[in-house]
Order: sequence, then structure tokens, then C-alpha cells
Amino acid sequence: MQKEIYLAGGCFWGMEDLIGALDGVLSTQVGYANGSTPNPAYQEVCTGATGHAETVRVTYDPERISLAVLLDWFFRAIDPFALNRQGPDRGTQYRSGIYYTDPADEAAIRTAAAGLERAHGRPVATEILPLSCFYPAEEYHQQYLKKNPGGYCHIPQALLREARRREPAVPDAYRRPPEEELRSGLSSLAYAVTQQGATEPPFSHPEWNRFEPGIYVDAATGEPLFTSQDKIFSACGWPSFSRPIVPGVIKEREDTSHGMRRTEVRSRGGDSHLGHVFPDGDPEAGGLRYCINGAALRFIPKARIEKEGYGDYFNIIE
Repeated sequence: MQKEIYLAGGCFWGMEDLIGALDGVLSTQVGYANGSTPNPAYQEVCTGATGHAETVRVTYDPERISLAVLLDWFFRAIDPFALNRQGPDRGTQYRSGIYYTDPADEAAIRTAAAGLERAHGRPVATEILPLSCFYPAEEYHQQYLKKNPGGYCHIPQALLREARRREPAVPDAYRRPPEEELRSGLSSLAYAVTQQGATEPPFSHPEWNRFEPGIYVDAATGEPLFTSQDKIFSACGWPSFSRPIVPGVIKEREDTSHGMRRTEVRSRGGDSHLGHVFPDGDPEAGGLRYCINGAALRFIPKARIEKEGYGDYFNIIE
């Protein structure tokens, strides 16, 4: 089953690039919505006289991404309280709007907007209306930023990188190897940590304070787990991260060993012991701190990411 929603959030080049990167979005098309002139040209829309808004038609699979999640990304990318402007762009053609074709979607859209109003104590300026018309924009506008890397985009690059984070295409490829392969392929410390739940001494592994751009993979299976983007300095003496590379690659389990109650974290594919997660991280980064044994990880510098077969992650690393 496929569904559609139409999102207007300022210049449609950046909005299409952001929304199109989300897992579960099947296709996007930029165009002009809810105006009064049939088949307007870009130059006409730019005058503001046609009443159209630069809009992205989004076709998505609701079993893979919900409308609520799409709207969360949309509202994160815009200023929902700004009237007839987004970023440096001004005019009614740059107004924010959500246009629906399924009347059942209206309640979810208004709920999302009401939540913003409660949180900020301000009225949302984003218009919420049924779609009255949509005219595809000229071909050179379609997938503009893919055709013109580095082109104008009013959406923060950090948000675009975050949207490109996806689940590995073949997570089954990261299953735990046979015992003999683990013993021969891992150092004695890495084996003790990942397979026997050991903990390396603090400040003993060089990864604890490495901040070079790259990704961190499970030492036992090669499954991508963390990125340098999310690494945080911690005086604890172990590598620490604010979150995993994508949701789902980390498993959690209650740990009551050593007279403590903690949350152990393990890799999804290989079930390797990694470390623990604590609720004392930066609130602005989600509030968590993943405290990981360096011996459980293998670092891959950005310069080697594609060569080692992790090209899908290249663009999310600064």
C-alpha cells in the first residue's frame, strides 16, 4: 500500500532532498500546489501572483514510515511559526503548508501542529488544507541537489546527514561467525570483551579519545554501530557515544552483575557484548551515553569507508 502527502517548506530543492532520503519514502516530485493559475511556470510562481506554494509530493510506504514520523522530520526542517518565509526566502510561494488527499490524515496533521503549539506557546503558521491542485515543476527542478551537489539549500546540513542514516541493507550478513573464526580473528582482549563480557581497564584502549572522522563497527562481525559524528568526550576512559549509527543496531539487556543494576548493550547481528548505556548524556543529544569497550570496536577512517564496503555511510560523516 502506498500513500501520498504534499509538503511545502520553503525552497523545494532542500525539502525534496531531506524527505527523499528517509527510509520508507518511495518517491518525491517537486511542484506548485494550492494556487489559482493552471500549469504555472517557475517564473510566474516566483512573483507570488499565482498563489502557489513550492511543494514536494511525497509517496511513502506507511508500513515503513508513518505520517507522524514524516511530519516530525518536516517540522524539524522548517520554522513552523514563520509566515510566508523559510530561511532567507520570502514570499507566499515559500509559505509552509501540509496538503492532504486522504481526509483521514487531517487529524494526525492537526495533532502534530497542536503539539508544537503547546510546546512553544505560539500559533503554528503552517497551513493545513486539502490539496486543491498540484502541478509538477520543470524537469531541471526535479532532484535538483542530486544533479547539482553543493547547490543552494536552506535546510541544515546536519539534518540532511541525519536523514540519510539507514538500516544496513543486509543485516543478516553480520551474524556471529563460527567459534574458530572468532578465536582466530580477534585479539585475546577483543574475544574476552565481545564473547565473554569482559571489561577493559579505563584509558587502556586508544579508541577512548579518538575523534577522527569515520565509523565504528563490531570487531567480531563488521556491523556498523557508531559514527564519529556522535562520539562524545567522557572522562570515564572508554569510548562514548550519544547514539548508535542507526536505530536498531544495538540491543539492550538488564545487567545486575557486580551488585549493580545497569543496562548492557550488545550488537544486533553478532550479539557481541559492547558495554553499557547510561542516562547521563547531553540532554540536547538525547540524554544517553553509550559507554563502549574500545576492544569491541574496529574504527574505519572516512578515507577508507568506501574501500572497505561501507559506502552507504560516507555522506553522513563530516
